[in-house]
Amino acid sequence: MNRENELLTLRQRARTLLDLSAPRDGLAAYYALYHDPARTRLWLSQTGDGFLAVCQTGRDLFRLLAVLRAARAESAGELLEQALVAGRPYYLLTTPELRAAVEEALTIERLEVNRIYRLDLRRYVPTLNVLVTPAPSASGTPRFVIRAQGQVAAEAGINWQSPHFAEVYVWTAPEVRGRGWGKAVVDGCVAWIIRAGAQPLYIVAEDNEPSIRLAESIGFVDSGARELAVEGVRRDHALADS
Repeated sequence: MNRENELLTLRQRARTLLDLSAPRDGLAAYYALYHDPARTRLWLSQTGDGFLAVCQTGRDLFRLLAVLRAARAESAGELLEQALVAGRPYYLLTTPELRAAVEEALTIERLEVNRIYRLDLRRYVPTLNVLVTPAPSASGTPRFVIRAQGQVAAEAGINWQSPHFAEVYVWTAPEVRGRGWGKAVVDGCVAWIIRAGAQPLYIVAEDNEPSIRLAESIGFVDSGARELAVEGVRRDHALADS
């Protein structure tokens, strides 16, 4: 079986562990099932109750992105041991319940808990700001910007998009914050995602109050799901035991 067919088989098995309609599984489903096959490796636990996807992305060329799902800490530990290379840095996303397994496997450099917000169409009122212009990214994904003095002062775009969800990101230059430009560019991006037939998601650190207020002002609501985001280096247990 060649690598492409093997990945397809693993993806079919991982699919049974995910709810494609649930915001909590939106990101995990994208990287496990839809991310570029040439830049994705996927492992399943021996008991079939978990998976780990390791992906190359444009987020960080020197730090691979890993997405972990497992019903049991034992399965999580097995997957981390099998898939991650000792001494290599990773950006790992998982559920808070698996924190102990992650801390056992990685030397943690940075850790935060994110809230996963979904758009409530009953609260969403589309607005138009003439300052917002489309400016597709180098990869062709949609991006919406406001420029000031010829420079991008605010932008929003899509981190990833599956057939079901798309995650919105936003950035605003410090000197123009408070003008509503962040909300304006996110509005433009959200409208594009809805027209494309996907559901917008907004993932934000629990302590990022300004970003939370921005999301809620547009119509995003807390789905109740949480995501553990970790930057760390895979421990070399052989060295630790010697």
